[in-house]
Amino acid sequence: MNTIHVDVVSAEESIFSGEARFVALPGEAGELGIYPRHTPLITRIKPGSVRIELPDGNEEFVFVAGGILEVQPDCVTVLSDTAIRGRDLDDQKAQEAKAAAEEALKNAKSEIDLARAQSELAVMAAQIAALRKFRQKR
Repeated sequence: MNTIHVDVVSAEESIFSGEARFVALPGEAGELGIYPRHTPLITRIKPGSVRIELPDGNEEFVFVAGGILEVQPDCVTVLSDTAIRGRDLDDQKAQEAKAAAEEALKNAKSEIDLARAQSELAVMAAQIAALRKFRQKR
């Protein structure tokens, strides 16, 4: 079977390391699909879910809050400040963080505060969407 090695790494730990048949993730210019022997590529990724199709047909989901993707013909590396396994996503915490970001957006006093709040809100919205995707697949 044709596989590619995948590493998903956060600033704190390795989230996933193993073989896969296919990887899908949110690239800066749209959804990316990576198969073994893909053309080398380095690009930024947006907040969203990384879907890893394992050799046995099962899938792993990882939420990333943006980051960098490096693709080599035999290896995919996803580097993200924040990466959370799909099974570890907490809906209540995500909803609370989204509400806090919305409140910060309303109370932003400077352009920097506004930009931070918008960024945090986008990440939380992507995390909630990733959580919903993960739940649908289970």
